[in-house]
Amino acid sequence: MSDHTTNAATETFLAHRNLLFTVAYEMLGSAADAEDVLQETWLRWVKVDLGQVRDQRAYLVRMTTRQSLNRLRTMKRRREVYVGSWLPEPLLTTPDVAEDVELAESVSMALMLVLETLSPTERAVFVLREAFDVTYDEIAAAVNKSPAAVRQIAHRARQRVDARRPRVAVSPGETRAALESFRRAIDARDLQGLLDVLAPDVVLVADGGGVKQAVPRPIIGADKVVRVFFSGLRKADVPLSVDPAVVNGNPALLVRLDGELDGVIAIRVESARIAGLYYVRNPEKLTRIASETALTLH
Repeated sequence: MSDHTTNAATETFLAHRNLLFTVAYEMLGSAADAEDVLQETWLRWVKVDLGQVRDQRAYLVRMTTRQSLNRLRTMKRRREVYVGSWLPEPLLTTPDVAEDVELAESVSMALMLVLETLSPTERAVFVLREAFDVTYDEIAAAVNKSPAAVRQIAHRARQRVDARRPRVAVSPGETRAALESFRRAIDARDLQGLLDVLAPDVVLVADGGGVKQAVPRPIIGADKVVRVFFSGLRKADVPLSVDPAVVNGNPALLVRLDGELDGVIAIRVESARIAGLYYVRNPEKLTRIASETALTLH
């Protein structure tokens, strides 16, 4: 392959890299695995005869989807032996993503968990169709199905997601307000303040990956969730700080112990109260966000 062809392939790949990463991340729930998929896609892309490619964006999305499907089937087996609850790897996103309600929801912790209930093919079809508005014909080529079959899969996946996703879209401002009330209550060790911001049937899901201490299964109910948090606060024998950030397109909190990132808390809000708390403590899932936030701290 000539240098000119390689440069053209590189320029095209870089132009669509953010799109390809988001496709892979929404399918896999892991930024590290998404980066691996992009590397595999790139290695295949530079061998393609670009003169034979009519729509380079569609071709790259198709390649990324196929690599993601291969990776997802392997990851499903890993999840079966995962210690405790599994949560997606948190992803720092820019504030403008939070203002795009549809995009923010598509990468939110809450929806990513719902996508975990789909089969690999259902997830690929749903992500491509709902988040990126890819045509049924293009999706069919990516997942090796007929367009008619893809329409059926899309309908089935949408029904399953709609049955589990939050009923009402919540504005970034409403989420920020609930999160700030939660943060103030944690900082002040204000038990009543914490109870006031949590929905009565709030669900706490924590992911320590078997490395960090975390509740092994979801905790349901405001009283129980408050007890878990206050127990953790009492055990913290080093300075603890809780700072706002935008994670997975939504307002979130970065928890630091003695200056080191210890976890990320994302939330789901309903009727101005926190209905879901997602606490990622697994160090493997914090590597990317720790390095990115370290750059902003220094």
